[in-house]
Amino acid sequence: MNWREQLLSQLEFYWDQNLWPRVQGLTDEEYFWEPVENMWSIRKQPDGSFLADWQYPAPEPPPVTTIAWRLSHIAIGCFGLRASAHFGDGSLTMETVSWPGNAETAVTMLRDTYEAWVDGVKTVDLAAPVGEAEGPWAEHPFAALVLHITREVCHHGGEIGVLRDLYRVSH
Repeated sequence: MNWREQLLSQLEFYWDQNLWPRVQGLTDEEYFWEPVENMWSIRKQPDGSFLADWQYPAPEPPPVTTIAWRLSHIAIGCFGLRASAHFGDGSLTMETVSWPGNAETAVTMLRDTYEAWVDGVKTVDLAAPVGEAEGPWAEHPFAALVLHITREVCHHGGEIGVLRDLYRVSH
């Protein structure tokens, strides 16, 4: 059995059949829509840049998040930071990232970071430890990180789909 093929096919199937089709045609109004109070989102800063709402550890219960927050979390937190740290030059960090201030930029970033992640996973030793880029999980095998990323993408991607459905039926 080709385990790399199996791991990637799970993510690629979800991407092709669910996530990528569900973000097509996303508008800025949907991207920033806040159907309840005190949601976490991506917010414009006084200097014109954008920044994600964030707190670690997250409050209990955690805030509901917008499509902007969830899409950026997948593009940056799941794919972008990991692809940069493990397969690139490591220059993309939480301090250097440019948070997407509109839906079109976010969807483009999502596609680009997805491709970088998948291309990298095709080259890595799945049994090797992930290393210091993953902090306390440094000794875990790369296959565990691939599974974790896929789980996160499916989780938040499903939430994006539900928010888009709720937006559609409420507008």
